[in-house]
Amino acid sequence: MAITPATLTDVPELVALINSAYRGESSKKGWTTEANLIGGQRIDNEGLTEQMSDPDAVILKNTNEEDSITGCVYLQKRGEKLYLGMLTVSPTLQANGLGRRLLTTAEDYARNINYHTITMTVITTRTELLDWYERRGYTKTGEVIPLNITKRNGILNQPVEMFKLEKTI
Repeated sequence: MAITPATLTDVPELVALINSAYRGESSKKGWTTEANLIGGQRIDNEGLTEQMSDPDAVILKNTNEEDSITGCVYLQKRGEKLYLGMLTVSPTLQANGLGRRLLTTAEDYARNINYHTITMTVITTRTELLDWYERRGYTKTGEVIPLNITKRNGILNQPVEMFKLEKTI
């Protein structure tokens, strides 16, 4: 299994993977689902293409022996910090260490481009996910941010807030 930068030709497969891990019935097979909080899709082809076209952003993808994408992570330079988002593992492969490998690779990527702080946001009610990141050295900054999304990226079933987390590497 290799973790490499994704390209625009990967967009349809990445969109399917991300949506399967975060939303809908398929996401309930894993522990990263947001389906009970947010309906609809997480991302679409156009939105992911926009994110990948940003010169300050990259998506790292994990591929298996059959060259299928089984995981990914989005990284974007934001000032002096690197933002990490959409850490995604196929719901049927979760809890096998792939998320940890993607996170470690993201941290290595940050060091390689001379970034020393990684930030992210996590939904405040996702205690198991917050615990997972905290075990890996990420800490809450004290900042709580309301989640505001367009219908293009889902429909909130209730008000949702996110903690900002950070790690110095």
